[in-house]
Amino acid sequence: MPYENLDDEAVYQRTRAGQLPREAPDRLRLAAVGGRTLDDRGGDSGASNDDPSAPGIVKPLPPELFVEHETNAEMRWDAMGDIGFHVPNDRFFVRNHTSTPIIDAATWRLRLHGTGLSAPRSFGYQELLAMPSVTRDVAIECAGNGRSLFTTQQHQEVTGTPWRLGGIGVARWRGVPLATVLERSGITTDAVDVMARGLDPAYVADGVDYGRVRRPIPVTKALRDVILAYEMNGEPLPPDHGHPVRLIVPGWIGLASVKWVGDIEVSASPLSSPWNTEFYRMFGDAYPPQGGAPLTTQGLRSAFELPWNATLVAGRPYLLRGRSWSGNGRIADVEVSLDDGATWQRAPLRGPHVASTWTRWQVTWKPAQTGRHFLLARATDETGAVQPSHTTHNDFGYLFDAVVRHPVTVVSG
Repeated sequence: MPYENLDDEAVYQRTRAGQLPREAPDRLRLAAVGGRTLDDRGGDSGASNDDPSAPGIVKPLPPELFVEHETNAEMRWDAMGDIGFHVPNDRFFVRNHTSTPIIDAATWRLRLHGTGLSAPRSFGYQELLAMPSVTRDVAIECAGNGRSLFTTQQHQEVTGTPWRLGGIGVARWRGVPLATVLERSGITTDAVDVMARGLDPAYVADGVDYGRVRRPIPVTKALRDVILAYEMNGEPLPPDHGHPVRLIVPGWIGLASVKWVGDIEVSASPLSSPWNTEFYRMFGDAYPPQGGAPLTTQGLRSAFELPWNATLVAGRPYLLRGRSWSGNGRIADVEVSLDDGATWQRAPLRGPHVASTWTRWQVTWKPAQTGRHFLLARATDETGAVQPSHTTHNDFGYLFDAVVRHPVTVVSG
């Protein structure tokens, strides 16, 4: 099957929907919590890590910048007020299935192999650095970003790491187009799928060893805009963010941007892994019993750069800032409601306006009435998609894209 046949994302998703999961509900329940399992009471039933002494996350996680979720760290939106378009490396959220490996770039090798290559080979770190490079601003976002809002806003039960909206970050990535490496390895016209595998410890849950994180993407996507990144915001990749080399897959869920890449398989037939058959699919009453198609592109979301349950003083003017993003293109418009959706006003957009990132916006508010209020932001992207008022429930809390009701309390001055 020539790779051109999978250029249409809908065709790709229909093809992958046929890859049925085995015992998917139980295994997805385990996978959703990021390397730890939940017992039937919602409690922790043990860690999963090849090396129990290995640190989960290497960099410091000051509580004023992060909310820790076991092997993960969520960015605090209220810490973004003094930050520009890019999230600094020390403030970027961390999503690990197990723990951060420490890898020596001097001995690291990237191996390319598979039936879709005519000249399989390997590359060293310095070889990649010597190749023509590209620099791209791209958002990385966990598929479970917003998961806790299914419960707190829609009063629905879900399983997994309780991200609010801080499982996202935009950085400036520099690296080699994946297409360059594939071409130098002799990619054939029969190639269909490309699957990178990380060098982090194997993911083990409830006694099942799923191996290292890996996820196939169609060759058309791999050749279009994916990069093998070795720099983040002008510095070598930090350990927690994929040193020495990671994938950057614009517009797709963060899982696709595999960190700590050690090998890449290129195949003339469709590839699969637990991360596109058993994990990262939609399950629930609104989906087929075998689950929906593997998740690919991200949704449409907005967030205020404001503490959750912030306290404001009546009669004082506030400049409320926020950011909106979409996996399907640029943000075209943002509306804000300062009265829980009763009325809406357009928020002026500011700064860079780049696809696969986010767009910043701001509005001024001088609250008059004391008490509890809800601030809402609703984005529209260039495809015409608008954030809905409600997200269809799925058991594992993926892709929450509804307009978020951000609570604040106004007090007397």
